[in-house]
Amino acid sequence: MTKYSRITGTGSYLPPRRVTNADLAAELAAQGVETSDQWIVERTGIRARHFAAPGVTASDLGAQAARHALEAAQVRPQDIDLIIVATSTPDMVFPSAACILQHKLGIVGCPAFDLQAVCSGFIYALAIADSMIKTGAASKALVIGSEVFSRILDFKDRTTCVLFGDGAGAVVLEASDTPGILASDLHADGSHVGILCVPGTVSGGKVLGDPLLKMDGQAVFKLAVGVLEDAARAALDKAGRTAADIDWLIPHQANIRIMQSTAKRLKLPMDKVIVTVDQHGNTSAASIPLALDAAVRSGKIARGETLMLEGVGGGFTWGAVLLDF
Repeated sequence: MTKYSRITGTGSYLPPRRVTNADLAAELAAQGVETSDQWIVERTGIRARHFAAPGVTASDLGAQAARHALEAAQVRPQDIDLIIVATSTPDMVFPSAACILQHKLGIVGCPAFDLQAVCSGFIYALAIADSMIKTGAASKALVIGSEVFSRILDFKDRTTCVLFGDGAGAVVLEASDTPGILASDLHADGSHVGILCVPGTVSGGKVLGDPLLKMDGQAVFKLAVGVLEDAARAALDKAGRTAADIDWLIPHQANIRIMQSTAKRLKLPMDKVIVTVDQHGNTSAASIPLALDAAVRSGKIARGETLMLEGVGGGFTWGAVLLDF
């Protein structure tokens, strides 16, 4: 019998500290950096973000989101047989945040690993978990996006530090007799490494290079809009669907302008786009599952609807997943 995979539960978690644009502007002003709520909203659509407290890690945030997803799916932690954590901000060099999170959930024995595709990470992780379930390598997977980007921001650069926040989102993906995930489309182009990166590493007990985020915003925007449309259409083609079949577009929550441009290219009205970037900023790999969970719990997304999830991030990576929820 052909195996499929379906999302049976969603969850998310935002750290308690909510920082509005006005809060951030005041903090930056004390360092001689000027910005304002109006400047940030006009360029990004972001109104607030959440920052994790010192000592709180990606595995801490991810474990909270995972617990909520497990509860929604009515699945016990010990029944999980695969854990994938998409993150660019792991707890430590090694072991993986996934192994640390596995222990925090009281799970023993199943494979657990991190996936690094930056803001496309959740899309990559979901596609991999789907493939493993379809081959019989797993039957109940936890797929998590979790980030503490506040740790890698340059708060002297107003073009980047106002964009990002911390948070986590998770889904339980289970084997099913009926189709859930219909198609995926993943890509990368390493020739664009320099437009979005954290060009530092650890060597000999010291940080080599620069451990803070660097981004060429205009270059990212130009690439993002084109590749997101291409990936979405490729996933639709693989599934034998059209853009008219999409009930909800859930894009990476990076910038409202990118989201608007992508929707326009797919001829989708903005009232079919899930938008949460205003409340939590760009949370990288966590942003898509955060947006998904918010829409599910608010009742906006209903069972049986068709969702297009898509992301783009440093690498340069991009991809899309089409699914029946």
